[in-house]
Amino acid sequence: MKIAMINGSPKPVKSNSALMLKTLDPLISTGNELTYYNINKRPLTIEQYCELCRMDTLIIAFPLYVDGIPSHLFRMLVALEEFMRVEREQEIYVYTIINNGFFEGRQNHIALEIMRNWCTRCGLHFGQGLGQGAGEMMGFLEKVPLGQGPLKNLGKAMESLAHNIHSRSMDESMLFSPNFPRFAWRFSATHSFWNATAKKNGLKKKDMLKRL
Repeated sequence: MKIAMINGSPKPVKSNSALMLKTLDPLISTGNELTYYNINKRPLTIEQYCELCRMDTLIIAFPLYVDGIPSHLFRMLVALEEFMRVEREQEIYVYTIINNGFFEGRQNHIALEIMRNWCTRCGLHFGQGLGQGAGEMMGFLEKVPLGQGPLKNLGKAMESLAHNIHSRSMDESMLFSPNFPRFAWRFSATHSFWNATAKKNGLKKKDMLKRL
């Protein structure tokens, strides 16, 4: 089976979307041909659009942007829709992995519906979507085994997704948060991420609280 792994993050390196695809890779690589597409570096070529139309499965990972899809990914999907109408010859299944900065994974539900509607317009099968909350934690948890500790929910979701990809099945989307107390996540995000990032950029805590 030919599978396209599409990274829809605008980050050129170290994106959570790339990490999600990397996590899924060993669960679906056996017996399948995986091809990676990183659309944040340069626009897809006509040849690459045609390649996507001949895939059996598209897996699209991206971060949530204002409850929707990043603009560069949206442009790519609009262009791909036109190619699908002309070039597609077989049934294609689409699976989506979304991460967002809010703690609650349910914040991703609108973006999942956008992807489902896009599949309908293109005549594609929307297989399943995953919505991970507190996505910015992922970069700090690379050494935690999938399915354990804070990644317990993600492990279950990835296993479900991998099973459906292998069997080309459709299933209910899964929206979830990490297995980590919300108050601890908020404390860590404030002191270890936001304040540290501000200091790195020459700002003080009081600067972040100023009203423009």
